Amino acid sequence: MTGDDRGQGGWWPPERDGEDEPSTGEPRRSADRDAPPRGLASPDRPRPSGRYSMFVGLAFVALIVVALLNLLGNDDAGIELERGLPLAEFAVPDALSGVDADANVAQDDCDSSRNPCPAGDRRTPACRIDTEGAIRVCDLFDRPLAISFWFTRGGDCIPSQDAFDRVSRRYRGEVNFLSIDVRDDPATVEEVVRERGWTVPVGLDRDGAVSNLYRVGVCPTVVLAYPGGIVYDTAIRAGNYSAAELDDLVGRLLAASDRRASEVR
Repeated sequence: MTGDDRGQGGWWPPERDGEDEPSTGEPRRSADRDAPPRGLASPDRPRPSGRYSMFVGLAFVALIVVALLNLLGNDDAGIELERGLPLAEFAVPDALSGVDADANVAQDDCDSSRNPCPAGDRRTPACRIDTEGAIRVCDLFDRPLAISFWFTRGGDCIPSQDAFDRVSRRYRGEVNFLSIDVRDDPATVEEVVRERGWTVPVGLDRDGAVSNLYRVGVCPTVVLAYPGGIVYDTAIRAGNYSAAELDDLVGRLLAASDRRASEVR
């Protein structure tokens, strides 16, 4: 698929060329020849010492490391989606399709909403694309739905995905399952899927657009939804799930979906 397909029923909204620099309403002035070159310290302002700069740099790195360790070691890391609200729509390439493309996360075509639609843009919403090799989340809204987000860079969620695949076979015909890999190399993901023998559909979130929509902060994250794509719950943890734990989550989703259906009859 080429960049010419963008916005023409393909994956993405059309790209926009770089915009001009915003105007301040004042005429631009040529630089004062006596002013120091941009980026250099003013002659009358003391420059920080090399030791101070090194200290600040090391402190900044230390803060990043601490934040990362807190994220990886916190079972509550990540943000739960609000229950009862519709899932955000998306379309992703099937990991086994050979399609090399980013996800489409457009929720509308700009006729119904201007947020986040810049004036003049037109795009094909995620659930209206008709592209070979695409997985559209809306096609899975006919049943309860379980979506598992995972990645291999910076974490090892393969055991959870093995368990997710086993549980999907047990609930086949009752619950829909979708596995989403975040930001891994497509060739690596395809190799993993074939090697593990997974039958659950696996989509590629190559640039992380879908994981951003779904507030995924750790691996694995499992999003559970009622039929119609309404959020039931979000299961977040830093360690791997066992098949028994995932079976319990999906069993509760199925029971809650049955109760919900009986209440609206």
